[in-house]
Amino acid sequence: MITLYGIPNCDTVKKARTWLEKHNQDYVFFDVRKDVITTSTIEGWCERTDWQMLVNKRSTTWKQLDEQQRQSLSRDNVATLLADHPTLIKRPVLDHNKGLEVGFDDSIYHTIFSA
Repeated sequence: MITLYGIPNCDTVKKARTWLEKHNQDYVFFDVRKDVITTSTIEGWCERTDWQMLVNKRSTTWKQLDEQQRQSLSRDNVATLLADHPTLIKRPVLDHNKGLEVGFDDSIYHTIFSA
């Protein structure tokens, strides 16, 4: 099963969704704002990829965090922070049979789904 996590109005998420649809890949879209993402889901991601890749440090939400929150971010507290502020999640997150991809790259999607 393929699950794509993101927010619908994000341009990068739109590109990923378009790519999946164009290449006839069935997927479930999980809106991280509307649907409640759990810390256990994010913990699972952290076990499968570098937790730092999951944090969008260019987001408005990141800039709105106080300095203490930004400085104290670690593997131990990242899941809670991202669950509390889902727009901090770098988008999209593609959860698929072969792994987990953060962000969208056309060539990586081709590699994943051509095998």
